[in-house]
Amino acid sequence: MVPPPCRRCGRTEGYYSGGLCDQCHRSAPQPVAGCRDCHAWGVGRINGWLCGACKFWRAKYLEGTCRACNVDTAVNEDQGCRLCWHQFLTVGGRKTGTNLVEANRHGQQLFFANLRHASTGQRRGTRRLRQEQPVVGPALAFTPVAHRQLTLFPATARDLKRGRTHGFPAPADLAMAAFLDEFVIDYAGKHGWGLTATKTVRRGLSVALGLQDTPGAPLRATDILELAQIGTNALRLLEVCDAAGVLEDDRQPALDKWFTTAIAGLPEQMQHELGQWYAVMTKGSRTPPRSKPRSEQTVRLYTRWSLPALHTWAAEGHTTLREITAEEVRDVLPGSGNARSTMGQGLRCLFRVLKAHRVTFFNPIALIRTGTHETRPPMPLTASALREAFSSQDPARAALIAITAFHGLRSGQLRGLQLTDIRDGRLHVDERVIPLPQPVRERLTVWLAYRDQRWPLTTNPHVFINRRTAHDTSPVGVQWITTSMGMTAQAAREDRILHELHASGGDIRRLCDMFGLSISGASRYSAILTHPDLQNA
Repeated sequence: MVPPPCRRCGRTEGYYSGGLCDQCHRSAPQPVAGCRDCHAWGVGRINGWLCGACKFWRAKYLEGTCRACNVDTAVNEDQGCRLCWHQFLTVGGRKTGTNLVEANRHGQQLFFANLRHASTGQRRGTRRLRQEQPVVGPALAFTPVAHRQLTLFPATARDLKRGRTHGFPAPADLAMAAFLDEFVIDYAGKHGWGLTATKTVRRGLSVALGLQDTPGAPLRATDILELAQIGTNALRLLEVCDAAGVLEDDRQPALDKWFTTAIAGLPEQMQHELGQWYAVMTKGSRTPPRSKPRSEQTVRLYTRWSLPALHTWAAEGHTTLREITAEEVRDVLPGSGNARSTMGQGLRCLFRVLKAHRVTFFNPIALIRTGTHETRPPMPLTASALREAFSSQDPARAALIAITAFHGLRSGQLRGLQLTDIRDGRLHVDERVIPLPQPVRERLTVWLAYRDQRWPLTTNPHVFINRRTAHDTSPVGVQWITTSMGMTAQAAREDRILHELHASGGDIRRLCDMFGLSISGASRYSAILTHPDLQNA
């Protein structure tokens, strides 16, 4: 009697029971067989008759046709399946220049499953560069071409995901490709990159060079950012290209885009006048009246504070700021509070700049008082919150809280703190030398030991780093400081200052010397010396 085919996989041999074959039935014996994709011996039914490498390969790459064996399966960016790619690496195709098809022309060498990625005690993805890839010297010299090839149909929005299936073109300028490949290996060795990070950047640069309209020209930042569609770390590619001198940063600043969107609903003439104010605020003025560029945060705040009044005047039929009078400013200003002071400060800056540069005839808010901002009185933290953070098992949190709770450092000082600033048991910050007490030393020692174990090859000089900044030399962000501490650095700093104020009996000079405060800043704390919450703390 001929057994029926398996109702799950359709096999006609190996029938076991219940309409299932011995490979699909849960109670069937577990024979050892070959991987379905790479035919490596030593797999079972647990992973669907796939070895660990092929399971990862299928999860990472899309379905396609291998250009070496013409099998429909998961293929990588070079249009190679797992088996053909393993053969390509085995024969040393990268070193000898052999392509994927030539490496598999005479068949493949089979192997045992799950031996290539045997555990070495390190997390996968954080393996360091192999010993046969030593850090090389300076990369070959390369000078990008100065011209640009005109395109008949510019690609405004490329769908790079299709390239993972159909493949990407090879780099047209081999000299530039060789230069960048050597530069990446050298750069990765100097910055402590892992093997996976280095491989991802090298592959991303190969794709970017293959998509160039002008071979040998600097890579445009907007083109590199599009590579995020295929899982490439575009920011890291920008960093490498900038260091190699082959980056053309054609990105529109985020502030420009935000400002254009913010004033889009205003009349055209009013937008033109606001554009002149924006140019002076962001770039400064070298002609009288001279001024320096203001920070991005200042420009955003003044714009937000002024927009409600501008939209109100536009709704009333005004098309230019030259028509605004003092009475119309009084009508649009709130009655009191922070809303009045903030709007007044934004409009005051706007009209002052426009009148100084002769865009408007007069300043309608010059003689109008709008008051000052209401400030929040600093208050101490609860003892339980500080005690919990101080005794945290997270080395970063404990070290951050210890430094801030004992010495009241600001968030910017914590971010900019470097390894050379801590020496001889003292903290050197802002031309001040601060002796470190034993609790702070202990927690800094634990953090530095963890830092050295987690990122042993990092070249970042800062004391506090994370998984992003460990691969470059930039400081951590403000959000990382806040998240790691479980509170803002300013809140912990205020608690420390209030404690010192209470212990010294309101000595303002002592606050200025210890925490770098101005007289007015120290007076803000001394004004609440008799606050009941501080007395009970």
